[in-house]
Amino acid sequence: MEFQTRLYDLRKKAGLSQEELAGLLGVTRQAVQKWEAGTSRPDMDNLAALARYFDVTLDWLVTGREAAKERPEVERVVVEKHYHYETWHYEYKSRRTLWGLPLVHVNLSGRGLTWARGIVAIGNVATGLVAVGCFAAGLLSVGAICLGLLVIAGFALGLVSLGGIALGGLAVGGCALGYVALGGSAVGVYAAGGAAVASDIAIGASASADLLAIGREASAAVTLSPEAPRPEFFQAITQAGAPGWVRDLLMWALPR
Repeated sequence: MEFQTRLYDLRKKAGLSQEELAGLLGVTRQAVQKWEAGTSRPDMDNLAALARYFDVTLDWLVTGREAAKERPEVERVVVEKHYHYETWHYEYKSRRTLWGLPLVHVNLSGRGLTWARGIVAIGNVATGLVAVGCFAAGLLSVGAICLGLLVIAGFALGLVSLGGIALGGLAVGGCALGYVALGGSAVGVYAAGGAAVASDIAIGASASADLLAIGREASAAVTLSPEAPRPEFFQAITQAGAPGWVRDLLMWALPR
């Protein structure tokens, strides 16, 4: 029996896929595939790690001269925790599915990227109706860099986006760009913030727009001071043609 055959048998008995074994060792699935195909061999560190994990001697694994210690059969469970040296990996996948996806899939690792795919997905990379991760895409997305319908992230792109940098139909953030933008720096058709630039209506300490600007430093066809009466704001925003929901949102954003 060759090394690649022994490795294949050990992996199958442990119920691991090539991708799962690669995750334990911190290598690529292609590396494990080559080991089992006999086109390459693992280095000494990975050989030692394989022998340790499968509870066999290094000599038997490499040469086949000693018998492998039999491991008791264990029933596989949905929750899997694998620890290898200084890295870790945790995965949970619910048995119930919807549209071919697990209702909940959690896939996290201390090293490299892991992909969670489910109705509710939590992972280094996550895709689902509800997605939480460093990189997330879903109807509701939360994380560092996210894409979706409703997005909360450091960098957010969505129909409704909240984040340090937000792009979307309604964008709220330190730097916001959207149809309606609210933020420290805001750019949009309608914008409100510390510095606001808009094609129609801008509200801010420094505001610039084509139609209406409200601010201490204002530039537009029509300008208003923040000290003007609120009914005057309401009338000016209405006359500028803002939709009702945008008008209400801008009235809320006005300084009191």
